[in-house]
Amino acid sequence: MQVPINKIKPNPKNPRTIKDERFEKLKKSIQDFPDMLNKRPLVCFTDTDGKFVVLGGNMRLKAAKDLGLKELPIILADEWTEEQKAEFLIKDNVGFGEWDWNELNTDWDTEQLNEWGLDVPKFAEPVDYSILDDEDLDSQLNDMANNVKKGILIDFEPNHYDEAYELIKFWRERDAYVGAMIIEYLKKEKQKL
Repeated sequence: MQVPINKIKPNPKNPRTIKDERFEKLKKSIQDFPDMLNKRPLVCFTDTDGKFVVLGGNMRLKAAKDLGLKELPIILADEWTEEQKAEFLIKDNVGFGEWDWNELNTDWDTEQLNEWGLDVPKFAEPVDYSILDDEDLDSQLNDMANNVKKGILIDFEPNHYDEAYELIKFWRERDAYVGAMIIEYLKKEKQKL
């Protein structure tokens, strides 16, 4: 049934809010597609003053008032218990399920989805793999790898670990190249054999 908007009041217990940008998107969606309100009327109950209190559609009511609409379609839920009304107030606003972002990205216009109020994440740009076709790629990768420090795991017995750690820390704090020091020592020891 269609009722004058001044006979509908928001639910004071409504836990949902709407931010400015999303509110503007909601208003725009109502302006662009007003028949949506007829297919999805507000769910209300009648209070003791004869006003219709919204259980489902508080944000739509707010947007409709802001747009200056004179009447809105409602469905009454007067037969519900107070517990059922409270349950509906929450369940109507719970988003069950999840969006299939791949499907949305493939089959829908992202800009349009944003205009309709859906917060669409930014999708990564496609990766250009054409660099992998470069004939000189192996040498470029080797050049890059040759200019990167590499590590070798050296095992220490538990009773030597703390001393080795402190020595390496000592030399690193003095900007010494510990790898070169180890190589020189190992060369000398090898020559003794």
